[in-house]
Amino acid sequence: MKKWLLVAFAAAFLAVRMSAAPWGPAKAPAVPEADGYVDIPNAAIPPVKGRIYKVIFDANRAADKPNQLVPGVNNLASELNAFAVAGLPKSAAKFVLVFHGPAMDALLDDQHYRGKHGVANPNLKVLSRLKALGVEMFVCGQNLASDKIDPRTLTPDVRIASDALIVLMTYQNDGYALLSF
Repeated sequence: MKKWLLVAFAAAFLAVRMSAAPWGPAKAPAVPEADGYVDIPNAAIPPVKGRIYKVIFDANRAADKPNQLVPGVNNLASELNAFAVAGLPKSAAKFVLVFHGPAMDALLDDQHYRGKHGVANPNLKVLSRLKALGVEMFVCGQNLASDKIDPRTLTPDVRIASDALIVLMTYQNDGYALLSF
């Protein structure tokens, strides 16, 4: 009876293994530090060459752990990876990133980030890469003022806006889709 149970278990295990989807590996050619993109053969809505994607990313959440990218940075960067895997040019992405609330820690220079979180800021290298890829980045001046954050403690890759909500409204009025993380 034990032999029969072992054979049944092995058959079930093989059936599950053989039915697993044959997905390829995730690739991150544009921003290696961010989540990669898995090319999905015959996908219903793939990235399209010739299309311009206008998106404003609302970064307002902190990372789960201080050694991780904040969700807004990771998600924007992973979409750049998706476009790169699909062969879209950099000009296809008209991306804007605005920081406010707990996500603003991602903008702290390494000294101040280490002082607050005890680890190096994992966002800085990615923010620099995003800027080089043409992403516009802003931080909420109202949050900086209310939290008494010295702008000199922030990465120079971000510009101080009057208010994150005004940035969000302005870009949405200009036809940018809103994604919040």
